[in-house]
Amino acid sequence: MPEGKLTPAGSVAAFGDLVERRPPKARVLDCACGTGQLAVGLAALGLDVTATDASAAMARRTHQLAEQHGVSLRTLRVSWDELSDRLDGSPPFDVVFCVGNSLAHAEGASARFDALTAMSRLLSRDGHLVLTSRTWELVRARGSRLDVGPRLVRRQGRDAVVVYNWQIEQRWDEEHHLEIAVAQVTADGSVLTRSERLSCWPFRQEELVSQLHAVGLEVESNTFDPDAENYTVIAAKKERAQS
Repeated sequence: MPEGKLTPAGSVAAFGDLVERRPPKARVLDCACGTGQLAVGLAALGLDVTATDASAAMARRTHQLAEQHGVSLRTLRVSWDELSDRLDGSPPFDVVFCVGNSLAHAEGASARFDALTAMSRLLSRDGHLVLTSRTWELVRARGSRLDVGPRLVRRQGRDAVVVYNWQIEQRWDEEHHLEIAVAQVTADGSVLTRSERLSCWPFRQEELVSQLHAVGLEVESNTFDPDAENYTVIAAKKERAQS
């Protein structure tokens, strides 16, 4: 995670223009909220925030972070396929965030389409969906590989090397894997390593845009650059013309 996004305020700053346009008490959903930095930062601005994640541990961490910062928000353990059932009865959201490369964990094109459909349904009229993604075209072009961080990373007084082990499959629609290892260098010079293996289903940028259109969203902003590591898409919900 970039240094600037390690705090709630830093996470919100990445979406400054969009957030600044929101009226006080605007309803916001942080879908796949992770450790809660963005959700808590949004709540600190006075927005009405709901944070969901498929991981109960992440939902708990978000709740704990909110308590630490003295802000109020709603946290729920909800997967994408449960969004409609759990939140359809709520007032619609002005903004739905799905950031941090989360969408690639939907299990293929069909599941990704269903997730986008559910998020679109939860938006208010002219509400916005905000997505961030890796540039999967770059990831796949580099093939299976071991990426070792070029320098020590310091977090909370601890130094570590971060290692990414990519398993890239032949076809786009196959399940890919990414193992992330953090090798912490302790004070006595020994190394303590923790790792997690993640599944992901990559997608082309144009496929994402096509699916957004198919669920009734119009892309207003797209930072996609084939040579950049990540990009952000902001799409607005538009009322369909009456026949």
